[in-house]
Amino acid sequence: MISAAIVGGTGYTGIELIRLLSAHPEVSIDLLTSRSEAGTRADEIFPSLRGVSDIVFSDLGDNTLAALQKCDVVFFATPHGVAMKQAEALTQAGVKVIDLAADFRLQSLTDFEHWYKQSHACPELLKTAVYGLPEINRDKLANALLVGNPGCYPTTAILGLKPIIEAQNKQAERLIESRIVIDAKSGVSGAGRQASLALNYAETTDSFKAYSVEGHRHLPEIEQGVAQLLDSQFAHRIRFLPHLVPMIRGMLSSIHMELTDAGAAIDWQQAFENSYASELFVDVMPKGLYPDTRSVRASNRLRIAVHQDNERAELTVIVVQDNLVKGAAGQAVQNMNVMFGFDESMGLNFAPIVP
Repeated sequence: MISAAIVGGTGYTGIELIRLLSAHPEVSIDLLTSRSEAGTRADEIFPSLRGVSDIVFSDLGDNTLAALQKCDVVFFATPHGVAMKQAEALTQAGVKVIDLAADFRLQSLTDFEHWYKQSHACPELLKTAVYGLPEINRDKLANALLVGNPGCYPTTAILGLKPIIEAQNKQAERLIESRIVIDAKSGVSGAGRQASLALNYAETTDSFKAYSVEGHRHLPEIEQGVAQLLDSQFAHRIRFLPHLVPMIRGMLSSIHMELTDAGAAIDWQQAFENSYASELFVDVMPKGLYPDTRSVRASNRLRIAVHQDNERAELTVIVVQDNLVKGAAGQAVQNMNVMFGFDESMGLNFAPIVP
């Protein structure tokens, strides 16, 4: 059994980590921290954990770091800017760190400071961080001490574009035009558990809206994913627009591209099926079938549909996931499995919930 700690377990990603890790056969949650709920059992805040976990929230104060250093892995389910203040001391002690916030996602300090409005506390350590998309970075994750868990929207975008960018690189010619439009929707749980008028039931129900129209902080992460993670040989201009939909869980991203003549000659349905043939958590739907968000609810699965229209020279890729699982906590556990040499599906191979 490996010893795990969760820093900041009172949010939605925190509760998902508790739920998933409590069922993991090789993990013991030995420390759960929260300043606001210290001394409170987790199942008092989240009754869904009754009979699952009896762990109590701790606020260790000055002893927090020493306690975390005794663990094998520490998950940070905290606001941006928290993990980077403790990650260096933890990794120096040999502790593996998985940050579910944005501290170790962006390699550009300029982008990080612009979008997250703070300076990075450990820029040298940032250079060693591995971006936590197992379907692309599996080999690097196997030896990682520090992982930046991807954002939920970038997970759908990067995995939705992976087969296309890889095919372009292999053929060394443009298969899609430079412009990529990502039209994305998420349930309200993606905004976290904080009290906010904008997330009030009366404000979100029976309504549908775009937000961050002028620019969203996940855009540079998507751009980094295409340019660096996928190592695109061609430049692309990406327009990313997120929307809030009146549901709790779920995320759907529609990715729209124009095909070149060379791109129209490819059977993209087959290309996607080949690219993800060995990936347990990525399901390419049969031609003509399109996934809905409830088909992945509470699971670590991501489903993709491909629509190719050669008459209009258009390619649309539709990606769905549960934003709290594959988009956050489930992906963190998947990363942990790779880092510790476990079967990648351990603790995650369960069916979605329907209805």
